[in-house]
Amino acid sequence: MDDLVVGVVSSLGRLVGLELGQTNLLIVAVGLICLGTAFHSTKENARWFAPIGWVCIGIYFYLGAEHYFEISDPVLIFMSIAALPICIAYGGWEAILLRERRTVEAVDWLRGAVFWSAMPYLAIQHIPMLNAGIVWFTAWNTSLFLQWTGAGDIQLGQMMVDLGTSSETWTNWGGNRWLLTDTLGEGGFYVPMIHPDGTEVNIGFVLGCSALQSMIVFVGAIVAVKDSPWNRKMRALLITIPVIHILNVFRNAGIIWMHVEYHGSWDLNGLNIFDFGHAYAAKFLSLGAMFLMALVLFDLMPRLHHNVISVLNPLFRLFGTSLKSNST
Repeated sequence: MDDLVVGVVSSLGRLVGLELGQTNLLIVAVGLICLGTAFHSTKENARWFAPIGWVCIGIYFYLGAEHYFEISDPVLIFMSIAALPICIAYGGWEAILLRERRTVEAVDWLRGAVFWSAMPYLAIQHIPMLNAGIVWFTAWNTSLFLQWTGAGDIQLGQMMVDLGTSSETWTNWGGNRWLLTDTLGEGGFYVPMIHPDGTEVNIGFVLGCSALQSMIVFVGAIVAVKDSPWNRKMRALLITIPVIHILNVFRNAGIIWMHVEYHGSWDLNGLNIFDFGHAYAAKFLSLGAMFLMALVLFDLMPRLHHNVISVLNPLFRLFGTSLKSNST
């Protein structure tokens, strides 16, 4: 991946002695600080941080597309690349509102939703103890589910750390457990799955297998609704988080089962069963499940429905249509 955005960010990073990944982390940190300040501050001038924050968030997701090109995930490639123009558009919307000295509740909500989604995820991603703990918990639940259903006696290998050129066990890794200061490989912290005899299944669990991204999107969307009582927010969180986790365990178990049963005997235009299940079938089912859960939340929190419809309307108007909310 080599284009203008990557070139500019890389050049800026080199000026202060940072690699591209480190520069991107700094960019998203600045973006989150700007969005969080604009969302939580009661001072009118604090909203001027919002357009800067949106641009930084868009650049962060855009640069993350490189990883999805490497693993050939078309859904996340599209979403990462589309994030940049969409975030720039919302930053422009914020600037227009500031110039006209007015506010839109849905725009305020979206600003807070992005902050409360991205901030916890990045914190977990860069605290090795939390990162590795969530990876292990997800792999362990999936293993238990496979054994309980009789789909396969798949067990957990040792927690590993991908150093880029090699891997090291968690116990032998000399890095900081509470703040990630090392540059790791694509796998980060991962758990390889093994058969009872110790042979590898050739599938490993990483943070992306935990569905943490999906959970945290709902967390941000729910927490950012300012005029909703906290008991209702907690009820919504108790509905979404456990359900997403259970569905994700089922998804992971299904992918492993298909890989074990049909590896080497199934092919679709060059796609093996794992790539098809992971990059296409599972993504389609996951997006469908998230849509259904969103409908449940809209009934529980009408203001959330109103805000989502309001921030999506500018996009739909590009195609000559619009959405309406019946919430009050």
